[in-house]
Amino acid sequence: MKLGKRIFLFLAVNILIVLTISTVLSLLGVQPYLTQKGIDYTQLVLFCLVWGFGGAFISLALSRVMAKWTMGVQIIPVDTADPHLRALLHRVHGFARGAGLTKMPEVGIYESPELNAFATGPTKNRSLVAVSSGLLESMNDREVDGVLAHEVAHIANGDMVTMTLVQGVVNAFVMFFARLAAFSLSQLVDEEKRPLVRLVSTIAFEMILGILGMIVVASFSRAREFRADSGGARLAGRDAMVAALQKLKYNFEGPEETEGTPAIAALKISGRASKFMSLFSTHPDLDVRIERLQRANF
Repeated sequence: MKLGKRIFLFLAVNILIVLTISTVLSLLGVQPYLTQKGIDYTQLVLFCLVWGFGGAFISLALSRVMAKWTMGVQIIPVDTADPHLRALLHRVHGFARGAGLTKMPEVGIYESPELNAFATGPTKNRSLVAVSSGLLESMNDREVDGVLAHEVAHIANGDMVTMTLVQGVVNAFVMFFARLAAFSLSQLVDEEKRPLVRLVSTIAFEMILGILGMIVVASFSRAREFRADSGGARLAGRDAMVAALQKLKYNFEGPEETEGTPAIAALKISGRASKFMSLFSTHPDLDVRIERLQRANF
């Protein structure tokens, strides 16, 4: 049932994105970039910018709502009478005030045995911090504080918007150069074959350039994670932030790291990867993060 709901929401959001961007292109008067004379670069740039940034920002705008719908995040009411929920809410809001946020983020819990937490939302003033039930059951208060402070730091640093901008730029570049390369390739064949060559090569070039774009986006993401770790350490204390990362490492790797370790879901951290695969990792290696925190001067 949950899988069916997620598929439905995925399709609905993508249809919404296509309809919205198509409407925007029409309102902007963007014309087909291919003409009898060749490529109209102005139209191509506009086309790629609208599609590249449009999808990214629509997804960002819906991120908080989608998290609630797809993951079943239950928002904690600000007037909750439950002492445990009230304590969690106050801890997040305390970190938020310490980070200089004027609008408190929503705080939610969702049922999952995984140790997981995330922050999302279109702006600092419309944000959400969500934690799994598994994380709250498995971590002590100091470790939970490290996780919560890390997520609040993401919000305070504006990481959701920053990464959306980065993704939008990468999307636009990939679309532009894929179409430029496909057009150039199509000029090497007979005229009747050009539409098919252009179509197939555009898809192929987008896949190749998209992989390279993933490396760029992942690199920016890792840098933001280091910054969020530092922010979390300033808010909750270095010991709390280090303790949270160490608990995650121990929980999924055990006392000794073994080959084939499953991915770590909390804080969206992944296990140790090969040098090549680490290029695609959105989070740095846990050992590196812990070492940096221990050496940092705050």
